[in-house]
Amino acid sequence: MTAVERFEAILIGGTDSPSLRFALGAEYAKLKETSQAIDHLRSAVVQDPEFSAAWKLLGKVQVEAGLVEEAIDSYRKGIRVATQHGDIQASREMKVFLKRLQNAN
Repeated sequence: MTAVERFEAILIGGTDSPSLRFALGAEYAKLKETSQAIDHLRSAVVQDPEFSAAWKLLGKVQVEAGLVEEAIDSYRKGIRVATQHGDIQASREMKVFLKRLQNAN
């Protein structure tokens, strides 16, 4: 059983949480299944808008899917959250990613 299958089984079993959705999003991202990854990562940030790692990965996957404007929005939200929570490294990384996107457009 793959990680995706295990996580999906947990979700189908009735357990849902931001960390489960993040894990599913990350696994789908590894498989380059961007649509599935985005769906789960969006669920993660809806359930926990303060989840900076989910915002960061959501932005990355949105870029991979060609959803640049959405990625810019995700990075901006992620930077705000990371800064508020003192997550300096995540904030810096997202600022770099955001700047690259803005310079490319």
